[in-house]
Amino acid sequence: MEENVIKELDTLKGMLNNWKRGFLTWASPDGENEYVLLEFREEINSQLFPYVTRLLETKHLSRSEATEFMDYCFSQVEDLRDQLNEVETNESKKEV
Repeated sequence: MEENVIKELDTLKGMLNNWKRGFLTWASPDGENEYVLLEFREEINSQLFPYVTRLLETKHLSRSEATEFMDYCFSQVEDLRDQLNEVETNESKKEV
C-alpha cells in the first residue's frame, strides 16, 4: 500500500473516531441507544464505504486491505455499543 493511501486511511480512522465521540454524546442512560448505533453504522455505510470502494476500484487498495479497513470501521460500532452500555451502567449505579 502506498504511503499516501496509508495516510488517507489514518485520516479516515481519525474522522471515524471523532464521529464515535460525537455519537457517544447522544447516549441515553435509560438504555434506549440502539438508534445511536444505527446512525453510526449508517454514517459508515454512506460516507466511508463508497470511498473505500472507490480506492479498491482504482487499485489503491487490495480486496483484503479494503476488507480489513471496513472490518475496523464496523468494529468501532461494537466499541461504541460497549461504551454506551458503560454509560447506562454508570447511570444505574448513580441512581442506586
